[in-house]
Amino acid sequence: MRHGKTINHLGRTAAHRNAMLSNMASSLILHKRISTTVAKAKALRKFVEPLLTKSKNDTTHSRRLVFSTLQNKESIKELFGNVAAKIANRPGGYTRILKLSENRLGDNAEMCIIELVDYNETMLEAKTASEAKATTRRSRGRKKASATTEAAPAGEAVAPAAVVETSAPEDTATTTLHNEETRDEAKAADEEAAS
Repeated sequence: MRHGKTINHLGRTAAHRNAMLSNMASSLILHKRISTTVAKAKALRKFVEPLLTKSKNDTTHSRRLVFSTLQNKESIKELFGNVAAKIANRPGGYTRILKLSENRLGDNAEMCIIELVDYNETMLEAKTASEAKATTRRSRGRKKASATTEAAPAGEAVAPAAVVETSAPEDTATTTLHNEETRDEAKAADEEAAS
């Protein structure tokens, strides 16, 4: 049973664990991404995210609190300078764990990459590209077409070309070809109805 097991001790004493997490947090802040085991990454996430939250408030007190944990002047300078400016608008969730497919060779431990979310340029570019892409619903054209068929008198046939014209065309060449085909079909239907 796992009653009361709130933290993973990682097989280390408290002093060793705190020193290891402090070093890993400094490396994460300086290099923006590090490769480690999944268990250490999950422990590091709980360790470093409160420090990142404290860095948003750039006061002497918060700098001293973070320095008492990290004990590294370069990482403090980077944290309160560049990193705090990037994460200023983010309400939490500053880190991301990406699991790797290959395990460690010696002990088969699950490996992963832990990184700061705002510094992964490829995912940020993909996100902005997906936001910029306009989405259109094709069902709007069908709704207008069904409304026109219901509004037409019972004796008259509605040309399918009107349906195609109401939908948003993606490619003008294919739309023109499609319109011509539907007009030919409409003419054939009218001739059959007349005879």
